[in-house]
Amino acid sequence: MSAALLDAVRLRLAESGAEPTPARVAEALRREGRLLGDAEVLGVVATLRSELVGTGPLEPLLAEPEVTDVLVTAPDRVWVDRGRGLELTSVTFPDAAAVRRLAQRLAAVAGRRLDDARPWVDARLPDGTRLHAVLPPVAVGSTCLSLRVVRPRAFALDELEAAGTVPPGGQRLLRAVLDARLSFVISGGTGSGKTTLLSSLLGLVAPHERIVLAEDSAELRPDHPHVVRLETRPANQEGTGLVTLRDLVRQALRMRPDRLVVGEVRGPEVTDLLAALNTGHEGGCGTLHANAAPDVPARLEALGSTAGLDRAALHSQLAAALSLVIHLVREPTGRRRIAEVHVLDRDRAGFVTTVPAAVWGPAGFERAPGWERLTTLCERGGSTP
Repeated sequence: MSAALLDAVRLRLAESGAEPTPARVAEALRREGRLLGDAEVLGVVATLRSELVGTGPLEPLLAEPEVTDVLVTAPDRVWVDRGRGLELTSVTFPDAAAVRRLAQRLAAVAGRRLDDARPWVDARLPDGTRLHAVLPPVAVGSTCLSLRVVRPRAFALDELEAAGTVPPGGQRLLRAVLDARLSFVISGGTGSGKTTLLSSLLGLVAPHERIVLAEDSAELRPDHPHVVRLETRPANQEGTGLVTLRDLVRQALRMRPDRLVVGEVRGPEVTDLLAALNTGHEGGCGTLHANAAPDVPARLEALGSTAGLDRAALHSQLAAALSLVIHLVREPTGRRRIAEVHVLDRDRAGFVTTVPAAVWGPAGFERAPGWERLTTLCERGGSTP
């Protein structure tokens, strides 16, 4: 069927506001002077429902269990990440207008506005998929669409070990960290698996403990019986109703959390998180974008400055609040793995630095200079790494 005929049927259905059922599609085709067989009509129905209700040509890609990201940079440039790096697919759109229509419809489903006045959107779809889109002319040439799939369940540590994210036998160390209620952050670059690892670790928390999650976009899916999930909210078109991550952290502290978790520390909320971890809320954790574990103190320092916290105060709180940094890397092959585990220390000037305690090894974690301190921290909680 030609694109022109599909457009004509689409327009007739849009004018009537009708669902693209077989009967209505057949009626629209008759009005266009076309009579098709049952199989052809059902094919048109599937195409239109995919475009009007689903994710259009991207639906088969998003249904693949290994796909984590689907990226559209042009009508004929659709990429996926199956854990092996980006791969160009054979999926195409009819034209740039079709990509724009899909992006705007998905934004509307998420309750967001996407048009020339507001040419980008960052939102979560009802099924948990993370949506980001940018319209021309901000995006040169064509609408850029990014979809990050959030799987409905967390991976078990056994699965992460089999996938190479956790080194052989590395589960013992990670379980000891959780059992000792040490506070930690998981650092790494975009797409390095921070959220996946954190979801898995939270599943190891004792069932009687209450986990309160504060997230910019609800992506964590811990396999745990007692989880309270809080998610930020953007301002509406009148500029009211904004709920920030900092607001959520403050509310979470009033909800009797045994474990306070910030999905991604990215702004002034770092001050509230550090303050909470310094006032009896042990075992708190979160994720943080950083190039390397030694960069984490500087990264937190920069975030603290956005809330007006000076360097000395930030480092004083940091030294007492956090115990560990677990750093993830993504290799050129696409494999995500724990590169190293660092403990925190203070230099002579009083500023926090990180010391490697365990580093990746083909046979398991290899001990580094900070191993003795890590062992001491875990033993205080009755565990042995």
